[in-house]
Amino acid sequence: MATIDDFDRLDIRVGTVVDVQPFPEARKPAYKLWIDFGGDLGIKRSSAQITVHYKMDQLLGRQVMAVVNFAPRQIGPFISEVLTLGVPDEEGAVVLLRPDLKVHDGGRMF
Repeated sequence: MATIDDFDRLDIRVGTVVDVQPFPEARKPAYKLWIDFGGDLGIKRSSAQITVHYKMDQLLGRQVMAVVNFAPRQIGPFISEVLTLGVPDEEGAVVLLRPDLKVHDGGRMF
């Protein structure tokens, strides 16, 4: 069973998608995202398998939630620095997690 200390070790922040590019080299359909977390974190990259529900132009300016303190991960020729969070729909496609209201980029989930 996880403890509150386990939860506290995760650094989950809100950021705004500032660039989206196709990722044809990915094994499964994905986009390359650049997400601005503001402040000291700045802009981080993420590979996200979100092509079922989202077009690239719909993602620009959208706030998303991401784990920002995992080690970077090599995905094909791309380094993914953060894990963008989502939940599966009934068919297993990713639906992004985001705040209901616009909030300050870099805000930490608690």
